Amino acid sequence: MPKKGFMTPERKKKLRTLLRKKAAEELKKDQEHKAEERLRVIAERCGTKADLEAASTDDLKKVCQEYFDKWYSLEGEMFFLQREVILRDLQINELTISVSDMKGKFIKPTLKKVSKYENKFAKLQEKAAKFAFANQMKAK
Repeated sequence: MPKKGFMTPERKKKLRTLLRKKAAEELKKDQEHKAEERLRVIAERCGTKADLEAASTDDLKKVCQEYFDKWYSLEGEMFFLQREVILRDLQINELTISVSDMKGKFIKPTLKKVSKYENKFAKLQEKAAKFAFANQMKAK
């Protein structure tokens, strides 16, 4: 009597379905966790949503002022961060130039490819404009 294998097709099928169920559960938990984390970060950065339906005009003014102050401070931060990024880019460029000077290797700047036909077309347009201007002057 031949010995049957441990993993019969039925067991393989059952194992695959169990693995699929487990993976689906893990994926669902991961998505829920990401959604909760996203909501927590939004609440942390923006604050909780204000109840505007039952608010009086003074409360609305206060909420608007708070939002404006927050926006103003964030806009200032963004300006300084952009300025810092630009300065760092300039420093990186200077350092790469100094390194290439030390090595004696110079990086060729990338040149823009310009179509010959575009240049010809632009020259033709300039000539046409001059010709039209000359014709206008003659007509007057």
